[in-house]
Amino acid sequence: MAIVSIVIHEGRDQPVKDRLMQALTDAVCDSLGIEPRQVRVVIQEVPRGNYAVAGKTV
Repeated sequence: MAIVSIVIHEGRDQPVKDRLMQALTDAVCDSLGIEPRQVRVVIQEVPRGNYAVAGKTV
């Protein structure tokens, strides 16, 4: 089994997140030679303003 965890800014609609989860699942299956049923994808959404690069809020 593989678990993929990804952090993105909140605000994307469900179809966009569905495409992301499918693409990540496909990439893991291709890379590891496993079946889609063995892949879990977890999206964590971060509110804008709760993320910084080089100390500057994004």
